[in-house]
Amino acid sequence: MEKLKLLLLAFFFVLSFNTWAQKTEVSGIILDDKGLPLPAANVLEKGTTNSVTTDFDGKFKFSASNKNATLIISYIGFEDQSLKLDGTKSNFSIKLKSNTTNLEQVVVVGYGKGSRKNLTTSVTSIKAEELNRGAISDVGQLLQGKVSGLNISSSGDPTKTASVVLRGVSTLNSSQGPFYVVDGVPGVDISIIAPDDIATIDVLKDAAATAIYGNRAANGVIMVTTKRGGKDRTQIAYNGYFGLEEVSNQLDMMNADQLRAFTVKNNLNFTPENDKGANTNWQKEILRPGRAQSSSHNLSMSGGGDHGNYTASITSLEKEGVLQKSDFSRVIARLSVEQFAFDDKVKFGLNVTNSSSKYQNVPQRNTVLLQSVSYLPISPVKNADGSYFENFISTGYFNPVALIDHGTDETKTNNLVGNLTAEVKLPFGFTYNLNIAHQKLTASHGEFYDSYYSKYNSANFYNNPDPPLTKTLINFGVNGSALRNNYENTNNIVESFLTWDKALGSHKIKAVLGYSWQENTLGDGFQATSTNFPTDNVGYNNLALSNYTSVNGYVVNFGDSKAYQKTRLIGEFARLNYNYEDKYLLQGTIRRDGGSVFGKNNQWGYFPSVGAAWRVDKENFMKNQKFFSDLKFRGSYGVTGNSSGFNAYTAQFISGSLGTFYYNGAQIGAYGPNQAANPDLKWEKTATANIGVDFAILKGKVTGSVDLYDKKTTDMIFNYAVNPVLVPVGTIVANGGTMSNKGIEVSLGATPVKTANFSWSTNLNLASNKNKIVKLTNPFFIGGDSIRRVQPDGGGQTGSTLQIFKEGKPLGEFFTLKYAGKNANGVSQYYDKNNNLTTTPLIGTDYHYAGSAQPKLLLGWGNNFQYKKFDLSVFFRGVFGNKIFNATRADLFRPSTAMTSNILVDAQDESPNDLNAYKYSTRFIEDGSYLRLDNMTLGYNFGKMGRFIQNVRIYETINNVFVITKYSGVDPEVEQGGTAPGVDSNNFYPKTRTYLFGVNVIF
Repeated sequence: MEKLKLLLLAFFFVLSFNTWAQKTEVSGIILDDKGLPLPAANVLEKGTTNSVTTDFDGKFKFSASNKNATLIISYIGFEDQSLKLDGTKSNFSIKLKSNTTNLEQVVVVGYGKGSRKNLTTSVTSIKAEELNRGAISDVGQLLQGKVSGLNISSSGDPTKTASVVLRGVSTLNSSQGPFYVVDGVPGVDISIIAPDDIATIDVLKDAAATAIYGNRAANGVIMVTTKRGGKDRTQIAYNGYFGLEEVSNQLDMMNADQLRAFTVKNNLNFTPENDKGANTNWQKEILRPGRAQSSSHNLSMSGGGDHGNYTASITSLEKEGVLQKSDFSRVIARLSVEQFAFDDKVKFGLNVTNSSSKYQNVPQRNTVLLQSVSYLPISPVKNADGSYFENFISTGYFNPVALIDHGTDETKTNNLVGNLTAEVKLPFGFTYNLNIAHQKLTASHGEFYDSYYSKYNSANFYNNPDPPLTKTLINFGVNGSALRNNYENTNNIVESFLTWDKALGSHKIKAVLGYSWQENTLGDGFQATSTNFPTDNVGYNNLALSNYTSVNGYVVNFGDSKAYQKTRLIGEFARLNYNYEDKYLLQGTIRRDGGSVFGKNNQWGYFPSVGAAWRVDKENFMKNQKFFSDLKFRGSYGVTGNSSGFNAYTAQFISGSLGTFYYNGAQIGAYGPNQAANPDLKWEKTATANIGVDFAILKGKVTGSVDLYDKKTTDMIFNYAVNPVLVPVGTIVANGGTMSNKGIEVSLGATPVKTANFSWSTNLNLASNKNKIVKLTNPFFIGGDSIRRVQPDGGGQTGSTLQIFKEGKPLGEFFTLKYAGKNANGVSQYYDKNNNLTTTPLIGTDYHYAGSAQPKLLLGWGNNFQYKKFDLSVFFRGVFGNKIFNATRADLFRPSTAMTSNILVDAQDESPNDLNAYKYSTRFIEDGSYLRLDNMTLGYNFGKMGRFIQNVRIYETINNVFVITKYSGVDPEVEQGGTAPGVDSNNFYPKTRTYLFGVNVIF
C-alpha cells in the first residue's frame, strides 16, 4: 500500500510539473447572442480534462497546457464554439450562438433524425433538464404534465408504473399505452432506462409521424435517446439524491369517540367481540413507521475522440413505500460504444443495458387498503398477550396489520437489452443502417401466506381487485399456502434500412427504405402452488416441503395454459421527404406489416401517411417584418395499427377444461371448446388527420405550436358476447367497433425576463380531447349498442355497475342511479327510468347517464428562475372537467352498519334508518378537477471547485407540494388509463409528498 501511495504521488508530481512547465494563461468573458454574460459556461481544453467554468459575470481565467491549444466553449442552449490559441492573444470576448429556438432543434423520428424546422408532423421534444424531478423511477412520471395531449396518472405505489394515454383512448382492449423505442430498438421495456441516462425524449403524436412503425403505433410512439460521450471531452459525473416521503392525505374516518357518539345517538350497539375500548387509527397503523426513504446514485463515465465515443454508467435506486412491506430497488448498468472505421465511413455501435429490480409488494394490498378504512377503531391492533386481535365471526372482517405481517409478496426481474448497430456511408448520398437487438426479461414471483391466514373463513375472504375486475373468493388452504412462478420473455429483432439524402440545387430529397423482423417468445416458464407446510419459516422458496396431497380437494394451480406464446412481426417500410428551398415540405410514408397474432385471412396490413408543411417565414414577403422569426403551417393524415394487447392465441380455436360432470358414480373431467376461432380477425386501424402551426415571435422570446386533430379507430377489437347457437362458447374476439377522439393542443414557451443577474423562462401546455364510442356492434354481437360494466361489489351493492360502453358516449361514461335527495321520511330517493321518484329503484333498469371520467382540459405550466448561481423551478399540473365515481365514499357511507364497520366523519348526520343512503348513484359522482403544485426545486451551482471538480450543484426538491380540488377522496389523481377510468374503489395507494436533497458533480 505504501508503494502504491508513493507511485501515485510521483505520478501527480510529474503531471503537475509538466503542466507548470508548459501552461499558457488566458482569460476572457463568455456572452450570449444578446451580449449578456453567461455564468457557469464551460471552457474545456480539447483532448484533456482541463476545464473551468465562468463566474457570475461570465468571466474566466484559464491555464492551457500550451500556447497552441484549442478551447471548447459550451453552455446549455447554445452551440459549442472552438477557440484556437496562437500565443499572440491572452484575453478574449466570446459570443455564443443560441440554439434554443424550438424550431431549430434536431428531433429523433422513426429510423432517422430530422430538423424540427422542417417537420411536417406533430412531435414534442423534451430534454433531460426539462423532465420532472424527484424520487422517480418511471418514465411516465418523468413526462407527467410536460407534453400537451399526454394524460398520465400515478399513485404513491413505488411498485406500480404510471398509466400513459396519448390523445385519448383509442381502443377497448387493455393496451392503451404508447409504443416505446429506445436508441432505435423498438418495443423496449421502458423501465430499463435510468432517468439520469436520458438525453432527450421525443413524443410522436400524429399518424404521419408514427405510421413508420405501422401496426404498433396506434397509441403514439415515444422515442427515448440516451446520453452519448462527447467528442474531445472526457467526463466523470455523479448524480445522487436522498429523499423522505410522507402521506399527503388520508380519508377522514371516524375515531372511536366519534363512532361511539354516533351509535349512542342512533341506538346502535357494538358487539362485545369488537369493542375492546381502543381508539385505533387503522390508516396510520398500516403505514411504515416514520417517513419512507428513497435514494438514487448514478455514476457515469464518458468521452470520445475523432473516431469514436463511449459512455458507461451504473445506477442504484431504492424507494420505500409508505405502506409496510412496500418497497422497490433497482440496479441498472449501461455501456454504449461507437467506433468509426475505414476512413470514418463505417460506424459500429454497441449498446448493452441490464436492469435488475426487486419489488416488495404489500400482501393482499387492496384488501389491506379496504380493511384499513372499514375496520372499527374500537378494536385494537393486538390483544394483551401480544397476539393480533381478530373477530373471525364477522363476515369479511380482517385485521389489516395482521394481513401484512403474515404474508409475503415479492417479484424479481432481470431485463437485458443489447443491440449492435452498423452505419455505412455509401457513394451518391446513400447510407445503410443495420440494427440487431436482443431483449430478455426474466421475472420471478413468489407469494406466501402463513398458517395464520388459514384462520380466515375462505367462504367470505374476497379479494379487492382494481376495476373493472370483480371480486373473487380466495382460499388460503391449510397450514400456509404458497405460489411461485418464473417466466422468461425474449425478443429478437433485425432491422435494416437504406437512406438517400441528396441536395439537387433548391431541391432536397431524403428517402428511407427498410425491413423489420421481430420474433417474440413469451411466458417460457412455469407456475405452481401448494399448501400444508410444516412451518411458517419456509416461505415460497421450497414448495417441496409442503404436503398438498393430504388436503382434500386441493388443486395445484399451474398457471395460465396460454402463458407460453410465440409471435412474429414482419414489416417493410418506406419514407420520402421532399424539401424545396426550405419553404415547401412534403413527406410520405408507407408500411406493410404482418403479424401472427391475427386471423389467417388477415395477417397483413398497410399503413400509409402523408404530410405537408409551408414555412411562411422563408417567403420574400416576410423578410421585412420583425414580428415572426419562425412561422410554419403543417397538415398530415395517416393510418396506424394496434397489435398489442392480443396474444398468439387470440384468433385461434382453443379447447380446455370445462369443470367436471357426474358419470357412473364419479366426477369426470369435462373438456371442450372455450375459445372460438376467428380467421377473419384483423388489425385495429387508427386514422389521424392533423393540422398545426409552429411559430416564434419577438426575436424568439416567445415560441409555440397549436395542433388540431381528428383521430378515429375502426375495426376495434373486443371480446363480444354472441349467440351460442352461432358460436358455442358464447363469446368471440372480433372486429366491429369504432372510436373517435378529437382535440386541440397548445404549447407555449417564453422568456419574459433576461438580464445580467436574473432570468425567467416559462412553458405552458394545454390540451382538450373529446372521446366517443361511435360504434359498438358486429354481426354476431347480441348486446345491442351497449355493455354495462365495472362492478365493485361493495356491501349491499350486488349487481350494481358504474359505467357503460355505449354508442355515442365516451369510454368511462358513468351509468347509475340518479339521486334525488331525501323524501319526507328522510329516506334517499331516486329518479326511475321515467324520471319519477322512487325509494326502490331497479338496478340497471332505472339507470341514467351521469357524466364522463374523461377530462376536458389538461394543463402543465413550468417556470424556471435563475438569479446569479441560484436556480428555482416551479411546476404546476392540472386536470379539469372530469368526473370521479367515489365508490370508496359510498361503501363507507352506511350508517346502518356503523356498529360493524367504520364510516366517514361526514356521514354523521345520516340516519341508520335510511337504507338507501349508500347506494351507488350520482350522489357519489364528484368533480375530479384539480390543480397541483407538482414540483418545486431550488438549486445552487458552485461551479468549479478545485483542480479535479469541474462543477458542483446542490438542490432541494419538494414533490406534490399541494393540490387544490373539491374531490373528497384521498386524491383526485384516480386512474385515467385502462377501460374503467375515474373509479375510486377502496384501492387507492396513498399519494405522497416527497422532500428530496440532491447533488450533481462533474469531474
